[in-house]
Amino acid sequence: MLKQLARLERTQKTIIIGFAALMAVSLVIFYAPNRSATTINPATSAEVIAKVGSDKITVADLMLVRENVRQRFGGQISLAQLGGNRSFLESLIAKLVMRQEAERLGLSASDAEVAERIRRQFSDASGVFVGSDRYKESVIPRYGSVEKFENELRDEIAQEKLRAFITSSVNVSDDEVQQDYKRKETTFDVSFAIVSAEKLAEKIQPSDADLRSYYDSHKTDLRYLEPQRKIRYIFVDQEKAASKLQISDQELKAEYDRLAPEFKQAGVKVQQIVLKVARKDLDAQVEQKAKDLIAKLRGESGTGDEKAFAEAARGNSEDPATASKGGYLASPVKKNPNKPHGLYDRAVDMQPGEVSDIPIRYGGNWYILRRGDAVPKTFEAAKQEILVSLRNRRSFVEASKVANKAYQRLKETKDVQKVAQEFAPEANMSAADMVRETPYIKPGDDVKDIGTNQQFESAVGQLNNPNDIAEPTGIKGGFAIPIFVDKKEPRIPEFDEVKTHIADLVKKQRAKDELEQRAKNLLSSLTSPDGVKAAGEKEGFEADVATDFKPGSSLGSVEPSKALDDIIFDMKAGELPKSPVKVGENWVVFGVTKRKDADMAEFAKKRDEVRQRMLSQRQGQVFEDYISGVQQRMKRDGAIKVYDDVLNSIEEAEEPSAVPGLPPGLNFPSK
Repeated sequence: MLKQLARLERTQKTIIIGFAALMAVSLVIFYAPNRSATTINPATSAEVIAKVGSDKITVADLMLVRENVRQRFGGQISLAQLGGNRSFLESLIAKLVMRQEAERLGLSASDAEVAERIRRQFSDASGVFVGSDRYKESVIPRYGSVEKFENELRDEIAQEKLRAFITSSVNVSDDEVQQDYKRKETTFDVSFAIVSAEKLAEKIQPSDADLRSYYDSHKTDLRYLEPQRKIRYIFVDQEKAASKLQISDQELKAEYDRLAPEFKQAGVKVQQIVLKVARKDLDAQVEQKAKDLIAKLRGESGTGDEKAFAEAARGNSEDPATASKGGYLASPVKKNPNKPHGLYDRAVDMQPGEVSDIPIRYGGNWYILRRGDAVPKTFEAAKQEILVSLRNRRSFVEASKVANKAYQRLKETKDVQKVAQEFAPEANMSAADMVRETPYIKPGDDVKDIGTNQQFESAVGQLNNPNDIAEPTGIKGGFAIPIFVDKKEPRIPEFDEVKTHIADLVKKQRAKDELEQRAKNLLSSLTSPDGVKAAGEKEGFEADVATDFKPGSSLGSVEPSKALDDIIFDMKAGELPKSPVKVGENWVVFGVTKRKDADMAEFAKKRDEVRQRMLSQRQGQVFEDYISGVQQRMKRDGAIKVYDDVLNSIEEAEEPSAVPGLPPGLNFPSK
């Protein structure tokens, strides 16, 4: 493929502009910023985690997806929030299902199609392929090899062809377009109250007889399946242990002087031009405009004049906040290894004055970036951050030292009170503050002063005999040195042990049973929408007035609801509904105080835009349903096999563990 591209590079000076990109989980735009130096080895493990027909998915494939997603979101969203390993595996399976279905229908991508796509994607402002070396430099850090990337690209093209084939007959009628516009552009002022079980439960007070009755009939459900342990522990407060630390300006200055040069910068100035893509069919046109601007702004050296870029930003950028300021971002940009600036990382890596050589695709729009000068961070500006970082590091060390010495002493004496008294002065605490005790606890319990802490649970889970002691363990605010007190084996708890828990269960169940009727009673007490908010607040429920509400939006804390939207859309100002509407686990009582119908004069101008949006959504749903059907059929036929033991072993191995006393704040890397 590279040879073919090299020939194209030597012989062809212009290319066909534009392409439609179907984003797969593991495929991102390779010249977009957010490319850090971090790479992973795609050959980490060849162990098969799933099979789809004759294709295999390895652990390495899954790890590559994880790393790409991690870099893309920059730590702002945890992988668990995105569904974790199983969700990523399902995405890989879906990709292979689409590949095989495309092959079955004769829609696979040819070598020529792959070469043309690469040439489009990796072309400079004049439309010429950037070259094999630049191409490799962009692809290999992200995918491990050129071959792996080109296979991904081949799948992407095949998916596009498959999607076009499956959705070719999808259409949207004129009436549907008009009705959709009316629905989305009509606004309402809605007074509402959310009748929730949580709020209602707060008012319910079950009697002791009720609680005893529940206990007697649910004893087996309340059974403790794991042992409970009572633990006494010595607590070393990290902050107090370091409260006597004195850090001089000379020490701070020395810390500052040891910083690598890049950490003595507040960041770099960045200018941008943002070109938005209103519709998918305009993508190629907008991209070409970006390339034309780049050709004008970049000199032979690749740099661009600050004033010329500022004028271009004012005249072309579609980001009002920065366009009016010559494209300058509000604050300097600096890479953060924990939360990298997804869009602007690449600008930091450029030379001062350099303009991005190709348009950057990000968030569906096109960006042109220019790097300005670095903004230095003086010692005085960095002083407070360095103080926080240095104090956190030293407090961690001090608390750790105290905890480890106390641990060794406790092993010798087995006397918690004596050890606490010995080390109280060094810990800058009273002995009474250092000695703490848990009730009988089991894994998963929310323990006072500790919370739900897997590391603490793991440490105390090994204690089974009187005076068994665990090593210092990180908990909130410091270290705990646990010592065994007592243990209760799995059992049915006594009533008094679970009385509070039972009360919560009974309250929630009664609230759930009464919820609908309470909502109906609230609605029946109203004579107009104007009284909904006050009536809801009087009953202790969440209540408010949503102004300019549009169908598809949410009312208060409840999720958007089509059933609720349908009723509101058919209502006139001053009306109440016939009955409350259930949304999720809650009931919503509401009324319309104002209605403003859509401006149909504007509809004529936006008809095509609305049609295209509806068509894209409908095509997406048709395609998704089709692939889901193919995947279900393959599962029934045994063509898809997931090795759960391999998948579960990965999840267990990568379960995050608490690190004792990790100090918050900034930790500046040094040379």
